[in-house]
Amino acid sequence: MYAALRALLFQLDPERAHSLTLEAVAFAGKVPPARAALRALWVQEDPRLAVEAFGVTFPNPVGLAAGYDKNGVAVAGLSALGFGHLEIGTITPVAQPGNPRPRLHRLPEAGAIINSMGFPNDGAAAIDGRAWRREARGARIGVNLGKGKDTPLERAADDYVSLLKRYAPSADYVTINISSPNTPALRELQTRAFITDLLRTIAAERDRLTPRVPILVKIAPDLCEHEIDDVVDAIFAAGFDGIVATNTTLSREGLPESTRSLPGGLSGQPLKARATAAIRHIAKHTGGKLPIVGVGGIASAVDAMEKLDAGACLIQIYTGLVYAGPGLVRTINRVLLEAKTPGPG
Repeated sequence: MYAALRALLFQLDPERAHSLTLEAVAFAGKVPPARAALRALWVQEDPRLAVEAFGVTFPNPVGLAAGYDKNGVAVAGLSALGFGHLEIGTITPVAQPGNPRPRLHRLPEAGAIINSMGFPNDGAAAIDGRAWRREARGARIGVNLGKGKDTPLERAADDYVSLLKRYAPSADYVTINISSPNTPALRELQTRAFITDLLRTIAAERDRLTPRVPILVKIAPDLCEHEIDDVVDAIFAAGFDGIVATNTTLSREGLPESTRSLPGGLSGQPLKARATAAIRHIAKHTGGKLPIVGVGGIASAVDAMEKLDAGACLIQIYTGLVYAGPGLVRTINRVLLEAKTPGPG
C-alpha cells in the first residue's frame, strides 16, 4: 500500500509532499475513528518493549527524529503510528522562515535525503506544547531546541535557557541541538571554546525548574573521536542526561559528484555506518553510563538492531520513514519482540 502512495508523493516537490503527509496525519489524529484505525493497524503494545532511559519509561525504543514535525501539529496522529516517542522541533525563540528553497532533495538510489532547511518553525511564541502529552497517548515527548539564526554564539545560552523554561513542562525530555549544519556557525558550539560553559549555564537553569526535566545533546556525525570525547566530558561535567547521535552529515562519500553542489546535511543509508561508529565510540568511552539515542540510516529492523547492539538504548527514524513508510515502526518492534521471545525447548 505504501509503495503506491510513495510513488505518488515522489512525483511532488519533496517539501510539498512532506507538508501534505504531515497535514494528513494531523487530520487523522483529530478524528477519533481515524486515529483508532491507525492505532489498530500500527501500534505494537507489549510491556516487553518498554525501555527505561534517563528516568523516563518509553513504551518502545522507536522514536521519530526531530525535523519531521517542527511545530508539534501532528502529535496525536504520529503517536497512532506506534512510535514510543516523538521529538518535536527544532524550535527557536522567534519564528524563522529557514533557508531559501529548494532545500530538500531526495536521493532514492541511495535511500537518502539532503536538506538545508535551516530550522524553519513558527517560533516559541506561537508553538504551544501544553496539549502534547495528552495527545501523545502514552508516547513520550521530546522537544528539540535550537539557537536563533541571528543570535551570536556568545548569546546562544540565552536562547536555550528561554526555550527550556518554556517547554520543560510540556516535555518528557529536552534535546539541545548544537549540530545542525544548516544554521551558520552552530556546530562551533560543540567545540571546547563553547561547550562547557554553554551546558553548565543550561544545566543551572534546569536545576531551578520543578519538576526536573532530562536534557540531552544532539551531536554531529562529522566530529572526530577526541571531539566527541570533549562533548561527552562536558555532558558529564554539566550533569546532562544523555546524547543523541547523530545529526546529518556534510560528507558526500560514495555519492554521485552531482550531490556535492547540494548544500546541507545528508541523512539516510549513507549516514548509517558513520552514526553507528559514533554510538559505539560513545558507549566505549563512557562504559555504557551515558544513555544514547541512536539516529542515522535506520531503514530496517536490521539497521535498528545494529544501533542498539552498538550501545544505543533508544533509536529514532526519519528518512527511513520516508522510504519505507509507517510500517517500519511496527516491523522494528515486532523483530525486537521476537528477539525477546524464548525459542522452543
